[in-house]
Formats: sequence, structure tokens, C-alpha cells
Amino acid sequence: MISRMLNSKTKTITFAALLVASFAFLSRVLGLVRNNLLGNIFPSEQADIYLAAFRIPDFVFSILITGGIVAAFLPVFAKYFQDDEKKAKELAGSVLFVFTFSLALLSFVLFLFAGKLTALVVPGFSQYQREMTSGLMRIMFLSPIILGVSAIFSSILQYFNLFLAYSLAPVFYNLGIIFGILFLAPRYGLSGVAFGVVIGALMHLLIQIPPALKHCFCFRVPFKLNHPGLKRIFKLMAPRTIGAAGFQINLIVITAIASTLSAGAIRTFSFSNDLYGVPIGLIGISFAAAVFPMLSKSFTGKDDRHFMSNFSNSFSQILFLIVPLTFMMFLLRAHIVRLFYGTLLVGPGYFGWADTRLTAASVGVFSIAIFSGCLIPLLAKTFYAAHDTKTPVKITMVSVVLNIFLALGFVRLLQYTNVFQRFTINFLRLKGIDDIAVVGLPLALSISSIVQCILLLVFLRRKLKFINFNFVSKVLFKVIPAGLVMSVLMYLGLRLGALLFNTRTVLGLLFQVILVCVIGVFSYLLITGIMGCQELKDIVFSVRKQFRARP
Repeated sequence: MISRMLNSKTKTITFAALLVASFAFLSRVLGLVRNNLLGNIFPSEQADIYLAAFRIPDFVFSILITGGIVAAFLPVFAKYFQDDEKKAKELAGSVLFVFTFSLALLSFVLFLFAGKLTALVVPGFSQYQREMTSGLMRIMFLSPIILGVSAIFSSILQYFNLFLAYSLAPVFYNLGIIFGILFLAPRYGLSGVAFGVVIGALMHLLIQIPPALKHCFCFRVPFKLNHPGLKRIFKLMAPRTIGAAGFQINLIVITAIASTLSAGAIRTFSFSNDLYGVPIGLIGISFAAAVFPMLSKSFTGKDDRHFMSNFSNSFSQILFLIVPLTFMMFLLRAHIVRLFYGTLLVGPGYFGWADTRLTAASVGVFSIAIFSGCLIPLLAKTFYAAHDTKTPVKITMVSVVLNIFLALGFVRLLQYTNVFQRFTINFLRLKGIDDIAVVGLPLALSISSIVQCILLLVFLRRKLKFINFNFVSKVLFKVIPAGLVMSVLMYLGLRLGALLFNTRTVLGLLFQVILVCVIGVFSYLLITGIMGCQELKDIVFSVRKQFRARP
């Protein structure tokens, strides 16, 4: 039965996106549980060390795997599989061998220079903290190698619409890290958490191998290192890799700045960034991953009408879903942080009230950029499907430079008394906290993300003349008023919940959040349904179609 489930295919883009989103949500929740354990079991200084050590291995993963292999492999594989299945399998085998070897070699080199890399990433750390960081980094350099192999299988699963195993992989990855925190860290300290990362990467790979082997991939030797498809992949991934490197450099710079601030600044930014990543992973990345194969096939077949239909439907449904989530996240930011990070699951409880307030303020700042964060993956994938990896890279680099300047400027402004600092303290309710400079980091990243989204929209319209955005205003005309009404009702629900429940307790706070979310979801669906929102109908239709009995 498990094998049949892993090998079942999705029938629509929307259902594929919903399937990916469902497990992405579970993965993100597990990620938040992981953060809760990190924040409460380890003091802020140790949590900062682990998060900083994770940065370089994640850099390798992002630039060569998510930024390189995933972006370039699928369009080329799709073209080969349509023309000649045997050559497509040869391509998959060649890519697996070349990238595994390349990642292993790169990880080994970085392993040797971990100490010097640490000095660049966390210049504000003490010598002891740097030594701890480099030690953890060396252990975690095993994970990009394993995840690189896993990414090849992920792309194959996406092509064949086998989204269940693909969606489960991140869930198992986080379970591996949680296992390291709970069962290895008590004996090996932070090194146990690092070993948990490696275990999670292995689980990420193993869940995807069976369905990929069944449907396409055959391990063959000798590999064709001169395969023309391999050359095409390298050509496509080069600019995308640079773009992904730019974004990761962005995060490295932010980590470096945070390391010079008060203890826990890295943790505050990372934890708030992970919450910000929930709707992006749940909606933006899920829809982008689901529609990418269809866009690639449509572009290869020169079917502009089908390309535009898939793009506009995905874009509209993303807008339909992110508007209510944006309002929800801003209104419930403090409640969310209290529940996920402030609630003591295990450990001495190192995540205090001041940490909660700073993290909640950062989440509130991030919420203004949820729409851009969710649309950027779709817009970038649209460029990739059209075999254009250069334009998104150039735009990414612009946003990176902008973010670095804004981050340095905002942090500087928030370190001293001035109009901007007073406004930030009052607006985000941070009175009584001495150092609020870390809030400048999510503010800079949010503004640069919005600029990046706007530039992608402009240049996509210039590249693909058949794409128009007339549908956007029609969607926003319905979802924004519905979201505003929903927000008012949710605010009233917060007041009602405060009267009904003791919000000083975890259970009371949870009941209040559930009440407010139920009010918000019900009111939003009701209003959009009354207004005849097509996106709601499409989502319902896709779910019904997936489970409709075959004749």
C-alpha cells in the first residue's frame, strides 16, 4: 500500500501544489518544533553557533542544488524524454555521477578551510565560538553531497508528477534534525545536532529512490561525461548558480552583521525568517514546483496558450491564498511566536519574553513581503522554463546589493536614538528592550524582496510578449476587500478570545488562536465565495477531480 501511494500520480497542477503544500506545511511545522527545541535547550550563544555553522553548508546546497541542478536539469530532461527515453536515462545517470563527484570534491575543500570560512561568516564571535562553529560546519558538509543526489531524484519525480515522495522528503529531513537534538545532543552536545542534519539528509534521499527507480532512473555505467545534455545543463545552471549564490551571500552578510550585535541576534533573525518562510514554502514554492514541469513542456512544445493558462492560474491562486495569510501573520505574530518558540517543550527554557517580542516584531516586518516572497519562485521558474536563467540572476544581484546597503543602514539607525528608532519601537511595541537593531535585518530583506518581485514582473512581460497581467487586478479586486473584512473580524475575535480564555496559559492562547483562525478562514471563504472568486472554484474543482472515481 505504501509503495502504491508513493507511486501514485497527481492529475492537476492545483492538486499537485496542494499536496506539496500540505507536506511543506508539515515540514515547516517540524522546522518550528526544531527551532523551539534549539531555542529552549541551548542558550542563545550556542544556538547562534549552530545556526551560523549551518550557513555555509546551506550555501553549497542552495547554489549547486536548488539553484543549479533543480533549475537546469528538469527542462533539459523533459526535452530528452519527449524525444528519446533511452537518452534521457543516460542523461540522468551522467548528471548523478558528475554532480555527486563535484559536490564531494567541493565539500572536502571547504572542510579543509572551515576555520577561515568561519572567520568570514561570524566576525563578531569570540575565538571559542569560532572553533565550535567550524567544528560543526565540518560535520554538516556531508549533507550537501547527499542532498545533491536526492535533488536528481526529486526532479525525476516532478517530471512524472510523483509528488508524494517528493513532498515527504523535507519532512524526513526535519525529523532527522529533531532526532539529533533530542537523542544525540544530550550525549554529544551541538555535534549531535550536526549529525542529525546528516541523518535528515539521508532520509531525504532514501524516501525518493524507490518511485524514481520504478518510473525512470536506471543506474548505468559507463556514464557519458560528454553527453550533450550535460553540457546544456551546465550552460543553463551557470547564471542561476550565480544568482543563488548572490541570495546566499545576502544571508551570510546578514549573519555576519548579526554576529556583531547582542547575543541571540542570529537566532532572532533565523527564527523569524523561518516563520516568514512558512507561507513561502507552503504556497509560493509549492505552486512553482507543481507548475514548473507543465511550463517546461508547454515552452518546449511552443504552446503559448497553454503556457499562459498554467502561469495565470498559478499566479492567481497564489494571490488568493497569500492575501489572507499576510493579514493573519501580522495580526497573530506575537501569538505565533509565543506558541511555537515561547512554549517550553523540552529544556531549561532559554527563549524568554524579550526574545519573543523581538522575534514577533521581526515576523511583523517580514509579513509585508509575503506576497513578493511567494511570487518570486513562480516568476523565477517561469524564466527557467523558458530557458532563461540570466535575467533572474541579474535581478537577484540587484536585490542583493540593495539588501546589503539597507541592512547596514537600518541596523545603524536602530542602534541610536532618532525618529526612525522611536517610530519602530512604538509601531512594533518594543518599549523596554535595549537593543532592537536586529529588526533592521528583516526590514532590509523585505524591501529588497519587494523590489526583486517588481523587477521580475517587468522583465518577464518584456521577454514573453504573450504574457499579460490583466488578470491580476481582477483577482486583487476581490481578495483584498475580503482580506480587509477578514482582518476586522479577526481583530474582534482576538478581543472575544481574550475574554473567553486565559491567554497567559498555553492552552488558553492556543484556543484563542484557533478561534481567530476559524473566524478568519470562514469569513474569507464566505466573502470570496459570494463574490464569485474563480480561484476558489478552481481549488475545489482540482481536489474533487483528484479523488473522483475512475469509470
